[in-house]
Amino acid sequence: MRVVALEEHFTVPALVTRIDKAAISARGFRPRRLPPNGPSPMEVAPEIGPRRLASMDEAGISVQVLSNTGPGPDLVPGADGVALAREMNDHLAAAITRHPDRFAGFAVLPMLSPDAAVIEFRRAVKDLKFVGALINGTTEGRFLDHPSYDALLAAAVELDVPVYIHPHLAPEPVRTAYYSDLEPGAARVLEAAGWGWHQETAVHVLRLVLSGALDRHPKLRLVIGHMGEMLPMMLARADEVFALDTAHLKRSVSRTILDQVWLTTSGIFTEPPFLAALLTFGIDRIMFSVDYPYAQNASGRAFLDRIALAPADLAKLTHGNADALLKLDARTGS
Repeated sequence: MRVVALEEHFTVPALVTRIDKAAISARGFRPRRLPPNGPSPMEVAPEIGPRRLASMDEAGISVQVLSNTGPGPDLVPGADGVALAREMNDHLAAAITRHPDRFAGFAVLPMLSPDAAVIEFRRAVKDLKFVGALINGTTEGRFLDHPSYDALLAAAVELDVPVYIHPHLAPEPVRTAYYSDLEPGAARVLEAAGWGWHQETAVHVLRLVLSGALDRHPKLRLVIGHMGEMLPMMLARADEVFALDTAHLKRSVSRTILDQVWLTTSGIFTEPPFLAALLTFGIDRIMFSVDYPYAQNASGRAFLDRIALAPADLAKLTHGNADALLKLDARTGS
């Protein structure tokens, strides 16, 4: 069975060293607590070769769609950020060229330079054959509904590729207000994978709806991970409580999201959130992902083997929806 995973990550340590450490710290990056056994995810992420492929093969994963993780060019202003994005994308393109049947790519963009981000987005899709772009949360507190990013959203429509909105830490004032004065390890997890990342991404999508950005770009397609970043359980309530205050929109909150957002399973491998996603978004909008190397390929595979779906629906989840959305060649992988 062909299996495509599309929230899978890499990094390029030699390029990351060029990013100002003060900018990395200000964005909220903090050392993760290392697992008791085995390497840390950031030790594994740079490798796009035999080790990664062996893990994919063991789990029966045919294709990974790769994206940058950790500090990136979105932290670097001006020409340096543009150059860094270009080099990271070229690095990924070279890795894909070595294994074109196993890897595809999402572009990383110099988000502090919106006009240059559009240019790099076009290059990555047209020249490097990437299948979209991945945006890591806000940029200096600005969401994608900010007017400076309208051309970027328009470019995604013109290029006919999706934008993956990936979780990231909240801006510093939010982190201080919400997550301070706790035991350091618990605070780090609460503001990140334990809650805050997912809340931030849900707010990001809702802002794109409520600002009218998705009405302005009705053909824009978004992808979010982690079984919908808590949105599936809130769609009906959103329609109810926003009903009197959304006359400026062409569609209801839920209709807009269901029209333009796809979900992945990344990092969440239990049935209750999957059922919530399935009952609200439907099988045509859900795509399998692992979140490698932060989650293990074997865990994702065990989830696939455990859930009960009709064969046609399982095929949509494992590859059909991703192949259609990203226009992947269904002949690649195994």
